[in-house]
Amino acid sequence: MMRGPEKTAMAVRNTKGEIVIETSPTTTANRAKFFKLPVIRGVFNYIDSMVIGTKSLMRSAEIAGLEEAEEEMRREKEAKKAAKTAKKKAKRGDAVEDKSTVCECESTKPEIVNDSREIITKEKKKESSALINVMLVLSVVLGIGFSVLLFIVLPTYLYRGAVYLMPFLKNDNPAVDSLIKSVFEGVLKIVILVGYMAGVSLMKEIKRTFMYHGAEHKAIFCYEAGLELTVENVRKQKRFHPRCGTSFLILMILVGIFVSFFIDPLFYLIFGFTPITIVRVLIKLLLLPLIVGVGYELIKIAGRHDNLFTRIISAPGVWLQKITTKEPDDGMIECAIAALTEVIPDNGEDNW
Repeated sequence: MMRGPEKTAMAVRNTKGEIVIETSPTTTANRAKFFKLPVIRGVFNYIDSMVIGTKSLMRSAEIAGLEEAEEEMRREKEAKKAAKTAKKKAKRGDAVEDKSTVCECESTKPEIVNDSREIITKEKKKESSALINVMLVLSVVLGIGFSVLLFIVLPTYLYRGAVYLMPFLKNDNPAVDSLIKSVFEGVLKIVILVGYMAGVSLMKEIKRTFMYHGAEHKAIFCYEAGLELTVENVRKQKRFHPRCGTSFLILMILVGIFVSFFIDPLFYLIFGFTPITIVRVLIKLLLLPLIVGVGYELIKIAGRHDNLFTRIISAPGVWLQKITTKEPDDGMIECAIAALTEVIPDNGEDNW
């Protein structure tokens, strides 16, 4: 899936091996100027990316025939279960249902379906669309909730447990204590993120997803180098890109460490005491849009400039991409080229 300044495109291979391309307008292009302001735009782009990413995954699974494969497996399981039930009944001497009756009933079904095929198709499309929208909302909400639980609540309470077991971690100076908390929680977040990514990368389906991720990066590098978008040219490119969602995640954690450092000292200066754990968690949740916005601006800077500062802030994300990207095959590269070609601006504008 590729996002350009005007269009967003997704390229998927269907069950016949053909590349199916679907495009849609890039929603950020029509936003009011306020939502395009630095930091603020990062929050809305992050939410937009989650929605589009989830929708693309669901749609790609449908095109690739995964749903049909799952349905076929379900039918096979039901058939086996029915066969076992019939076998048990036969052993008990139960009467077997008259096959002619079944055939007679089934013979009437095509007429009903043919008479109302158009109505049934429309109803199914409506039900499917409504179900997809519900699943999309649930996926985004659960994704955000899981991220908050894993990267904000859990590290905070783990630090509280660590202080209980190792009292020397606690310091009477609010600034020093806040620094220890921020670093401890930040390291935990990085360990959780890397461990999670490494764990899921062992799954066959996720490994293929990471291979497609590598194909996307290679195609973008080829385009940025001004080379023709061919499989041969794309294959030669690197798969680690500084302007990547993986780098964005790491940058948010690093920005979070920096921002968290000021929570206890400022709270102490205002109220005269440091916040309890639940209050600290709530403050972090309130600061999350700021962290996302700053992280987004840093990732844009890293993508547009190549200097010592951008190489330093890009390094952690590039290291993590050794897990989240894999070397693609030629078929995956073809999909990446097809998607990228669709979103390249017609006017040749390259600043996006």
